Amino acid sequence: MRAAVSERYGGADVVVVQEVAAPVPGDDEILIRVDATTVNRTDCAYRAAHPFFMRAWTGLRRPTRTVLGTEFAGVVVGAGAGVDRFAVGDRVFGYCEGRFGAHAELLVVSQESMVATVPEGIDQATAAAATEGSHYAASAIRRSGVRAGDRVLVIGATGGIGSAAVQLLVAAGAVVTAVCPAAHVELVRGLGAAEVVALEDGDVTRSPRRFDVVIDAVGKRTFRDARRILEPRGIYVSSELGPGWQNIPLSLLGLVRRNAQRVVFPVPDEGRPVIERIREHLAAGTFRPVIDRTYPLEQIIDAYRYVETGQKVGNVVIEVRPAS
Repeated sequence: MRAAVSERYGGADVVVVQEVAAPVPGDDEILIRVDATTVNRTDCAYRAAHPFFMRAWTGLRRPTRTVLGTEFAGVVVGAGAGVDRFAVGDRVFGYCEGRFGAHAELLVVSQESMVATVPEGIDQATAAAATEGSHYAASAIRRSGVRAGDRVLVIGATGGIGSAAVQLLVAAGAVVTAVCPAAHVELVRGLGAAEVVALEDGDVTRSPRRFDVVIDAVGKRTFRDARRILEPRGIYVSSELGPGWQNIPLSLLGLVRRNAQRVVFPVPDEGRPVIERIREHLAAGTFRPVIDRTYPLEQIIDAYRYVETGQKVGNVVIEVRPAS
């Protein structure tokens, strides 16, 4: 089968599309013919082993998982003897960080992992782009305790996480203010944000408005910045570790300062309940991943380069099997 292989850490050029052996499903595993996958910030971080400590999971000197890819949508073409949740022919989508392997024509995952059937009316490209950003966004929302009526600021509302966060917050009844480049104001407004602030209009953390929660989906601000616009018990959540990895110790301090402004670090939830909630949102129409560009598998290096410009809007899809 064809796969995008990276046998060393580095830039996009370490990735090569080549023939590799097809995986074989175990007793509780399904074999998926991958129709579409994505290149996202998570894939870029693992490919480059940046930050360095990621090598503790991926291999100190060289990658132990040479076929990356965390998001997928495809069709079940084989199953182990113990599989009872899926059948050959099912359209499925999911997320496989840790095991990886979605940047290939065939993928094996456990039936108990983050995999679910694709809802009717959802195409494979949309399903493939539905998990990475949304499960990070959902964790940020849940761990910050957002409730209906809360005023929430989303910084970086055009990224995979930010665009998902806006939609999931609206579905939860929050009043969302979103920050994005002026060129994308109408797109973000269409996601349901009550107010959209263009980056070019000035520093939102210098405004007189106040928020219950600030979700920094691109890690461009700090808790110090956010404190100026947070309510007295407001919460700051970032998708990044922050300068000097400060968001980790600040979040630990927040565990004992619950009556003050604090940082929450959104360790992502994973597993079957997470993918089933994403499926429910897709089926209900309360969430649709934003898709920026689509590349064929043979051009995956170009996709990596584009994602790493930091200019993508939503998600970048890789078409492994051409759509019919």
